[in-house]
Amino acid sequence: MNTEIKEFLDLQVEKYNRPEFISEDPISIPHLFQQKQDIEIAGLFAATLAWGQRKTIINKCHTLIGLMDGAPYDFILNHQDEDLKRFLDFKHRTFNATDTLFFIQFLNQHYKDHDSLEFAFTQGQKGELKTYLSNFHNYLFDRPDAPDRTRKHVATPLRKSACKRLNMFLRWMVRKDNCGVDFGIWDNIKSSQLICPLDVHVDRVARRLDLLHRRQTDWQAANELTENLRELDPNDPVKYDFALFALGVMEKHN
Repeated sequence: MNTEIKEFLDLQVEKYNRPEFISEDPISIPHLFQQKQDIEIAGLFAATLAWGQRKTIINKCHTLIGLMDGAPYDFILNHQDEDLKRFLDFKHRTFNATDTLFFIQFLNQHYKDHDSLEFAFTQGQKGELKTYLSNFHNYLFDRPDAPDRTRKHVATPLRKSACKRLNMFLRWMVRKDNCGVDFGIWDNIKSSQLICPLDVHVDRVARRLDLLHRRQTDWQAANELTENLRELDPNDPVKYDFALFALGVMEKHN
């Protein structure tokens, strides 16, 4: 273990794992809510739309939540067909109305049978994170009306993707601490199992700190980074996402 790197990153985690940074991050969207299902739904949409400028992502998420009358879980369960017309003009980059309406339909069907989105990942079984992510992808698209175009918006390790946005969503749902940022509302996936969300910011800083060497930013790279972070904290390696991402954003703007 490199104690200097650990001490440096621990200080950065302490600095950035704080509620005052929530408003500038897509995690601010699920933080609008208190009910578990509202948090899950808002979090899934926020993570799915999380590419591009953060300000734009957050604004688009607010628009989407507004189209759900500010009550995602109630809307998902109780909307009428007529209510879906309001989504026909919704779009964020290449995520459009077709994708949005499919997500709404999927969530409606899921919450009729389950009280948490966690089951969509675990399928009620114990496993490793790669299995959970594959489970979610298969479960989501295991329906005859699943649009082929929507598959590009939901990553899977079976396609060797780093699965950045889903790993971020799982961090939000799974990690438990007293800092008030991540929610920690799921119990069947452990923090020690999480994989670090790997994007251009995290990638750049991880390489500078000698925590990542693989050239491609893919599933294998995300695992390599996380294994190195586990040497710093085996129980909660993904807490270092706070440090790596924040340092990467700061570097970009300096």
